[in-house]
Amino acid sequence: MNTQAMNKLDALNYYTATRKYDLAFPRLTQDLDADVVVIGGGFSGINTALELAEKGITDIVVLEARHLGYGGTGRNGGQVMAGIGHDLEKVKKHVGDKGLEVLFGIANLGAGIIRERIARYDIDADFRNGYGYLAFNERQANTLKTWLKEFQQVSPDDDIELVTGDKVQEVVGSTAYCAALKHMGGGHVHSLNLLLGEAKALAGHGARIFENSPVIAVEYGNRITVRTNAGSVRAAKLLWACDSFLNGLEPTIAPKTINTYAFQMATEPLPEELILKISPIRGAYSDIRPIIDYYRVTNENRLLFGAATDYLDYVPGNLADWNRARMLKIFPYLADVKIELAWGGPMACSANLFPQIGSLPGRPNAFYVQGYSGFGVTPSHIVCKVLAEGMSERTERYDLMSSIPHLNIFGKNSLRPAVMSVAKSWHQLSGYFNGRR
Repeated sequence: MNTQAMNKLDALNYYTATRKYDLAFPRLTQDLDADVVVIGGGFSGINTALELAEKGITDIVVLEARHLGYGGTGRNGGQVMAGIGHDLEKVKKHVGDKGLEVLFGIANLGAGIIRERIARYDIDADFRNGYGYLAFNERQANTLKTWLKEFQQVSPDDDIELVTGDKVQEVVGSTAYCAALKHMGGGHVHSLNLLLGEAKALAGHGARIFENSPVIAVEYGNRITVRTNAGSVRAAKLLWACDSFLNGLEPTIAPKTINTYAFQMATEPLPEELILKISPIRGAYSDIRPIIDYYRVTNENRLLFGAATDYLDYVPGNLADWNRARMLKIFPYLADVKIELAWGGPMACSANLFPQIGSLPGRPNAFYVQGYSGFGVTPSHIVCKVLAEGMSERTERYDLMSSIPHLNIFGKNSLRPAVMSVAKSWHQLSGYFNGRR
């Protein structure tokens, strides 16, 4: 998608309209040396750099092509949910039963990492506890029963409860669902303010951050040179953290993800009594279909609602109208509510819908992270903790995650809409076999 089209998708973005941090970083105009250079100023790049800085590796340079949070970090739903990928069972054949236990154990760390990060650095990111996983039918309700046991086992101290029938209204104000799994350990956050608070903390550790500094070339070796059009960075280690904005810069990893699009909107501020009807827990929600609706209430009493196309991959002509129609299927009593903001953007999907980390073949000092497949806010905080371990001291869980094969996706550029439409249709069909449809 060209820059003009991207600017149209990002024209009315809730996050940029309500950012609380007046942070701006200079353009790179000199030649620098560092221990680590990071390409990408979203959650992946900033979180990994901050994890490294907390380990004492502070001579870090971050290069962002536009502004911090320009990508998915500043366009998402802000959901803080359990999990690390769409379906851990998909990677079981690569990691075995023991490896799956390790992945499941770390998959629920994200909310805790975010809460600890906010508390440690006093980040103003509107974090609120409260999450609802929602079922439309009995098959999905049975899946939630399984999740209930798993969540309670991993998080025994959290308020986690499965409700059905009329009690669903005590979790979410909609008659569309037959069951709701309330998980008060999850929640929601203003993701751009979270990122900017983390970037401020990173700079406080001594890292150097540059915006409006697109990378034009990378020269690999024992020390890697990264060039922009006005400067360069020589570093012992490199991290590619561009996700859906890699744009083919690194041809080894470019074929391993494909971009699709998600779209969000925000209503006008709503009366408190209406907000409490929509969300008695003032939380965030998603159903459990293969392609979900997700929504939450904000601190300004707006309803933020998001989704992606179900089968055919396309960008709706009017994002507000498209999302509004989906919202009214869930909350028909909001028919007279105004939509004030609507936006969207790309998200990089992997073939197995699981995040990818590792190092480039034959280049042990060049690392990468990508392919969150639409679940980036919480998993990025987990994945980047593991990645930082791999970049510093190497750990068993880094070795485990990086051992999962990353398949190439053929036709990702020339046939992208067709490839994504086929993939979405198959993803929807598979939902009937795993209790998600």
